[in-house]
Amino acid sequence: MTDSDLDARLTAIEIALAHQQKAIDELSEMTVKQGKMLDILTQQCANFKQFLEEQDIVKPLSEETPPPHY
Repeated sequence: MTDSDLDARLTAIEIALAHQQKAIDELSEMTVKQGKMLDILTQQCANFKQFLEEQDIVKPLSEETPPPHY
């Protein structure tokens, strides 16, 4: 193998490594963003659940009046 062949192989490896590193960085950034969004959605869900509980929209079965067809 000549020095030229080795240089070409090394260059190809470095290029592939650079592309992989860029992909890993992008995936890492996306994971962080999704984690933050998941935290926000979890908090919104908890807030909505609390809101529904405070509204007394659904009564316990013992407090429900039977429908008129009974």
